[in-house]
Amino acid sequence: MSSLSLESLKVAAGPVSRETFDRLVAFEEMFQKWNRSINLVAQSTAADVWQRHILDSAQLARIEPNATRWVDIGSGGGFPGLVMAFLLAERPGASIDLVESNRKKASFLQTVIGQFSLPARVVARRIEDSHALVSTPQIVTARALASLSVLLDLTAPWLTSGARGLFHKGRDYRAEVQESINRWAFDLVEHPSVTDPHGVILELSDIRPV
Repeated sequence: MSSLSLESLKVAAGPVSRETFDRLVAFEEMFQKWNRSINLVAQSTAADVWQRHILDSAQLARIEPNATRWVDIGSGGGFPGLVMAFLLAERPGASIDLVESNRKKASFLQTVIGQFSLPARVVARRIEDSHALVSTPQIVTARALASLSVLLDLTAPWLTSGARGLFHKGRDYRAEVQESINRWAFDLVEHPSVTDPHGVILELSDIRPV
């Protein structure tokens, strides 16, 4: 089975329509054009955007199939935020805020949102300056942005108000968790990544300072 298929998307994300798959394929083509100009992801991973980035992002939809208020920080090239915007379009009333301070990347995000009429909004601010601009979300996401302890510091205003975190992490995630518990208490569920045998999605809830 080719990785670029509706079946591969369903394995990662759960139930997905053919229309959403087609839109994500079109997004992948658009992403490749922009990436040649402004380096949205490392060139070493650009050859397989579908597997390395789109499917890796889409698995959040399977982990959290019901939430409708999302925020993605450090959205960069749109992973996982833009991918979730495509998937959230199938959930009535759902939306996601994409926090990205880099002007070129924010412009890319806005262009994609407009092109596909996605239920998303770009917050072109530093993460520290975005809290008052984003209504308390149910889910906070981040991928390849910072260590877990730094992510908790950056997102504390949301997480300590009841939001849950879904954070992509690699093989060293246990050390990051250990470092974080010096300052934060939380309930933790480790979801094995469906795209990376060494990766996990860390689901954090009931977050509070120690």
